[in-house]
Amino acid sequence: MQQLLELLVKTLVKNENEVEITKEEGEKSITFVVKVASEDIGKVIGKNGKMASSIRTIIKSIGAKEHKKIFVKFGD
Repeated sequence: MQQLLELLVKTLVKNENEVEITKEEGEKSITFVVKVASEDIGKVIGKNGKMASSIRTIIKSIGAKEHKKIFVKFGD
């Protein structure tokens, strides 16, 4: 799941080396914190947050198979 998230984010950004994804795991939830270069944050979030919403939907659908709630947070 983390590898798919990394692949999705790296295809959007200009500075692939600056992409950093950390995983915080709880009992019934997983939170991924995605950090990218400041000039790339707009590309990852997208217009009106549509790109970020799409990424969250894809990752959450995979998490549903594992019966865990998945959260994706974006920052720079």
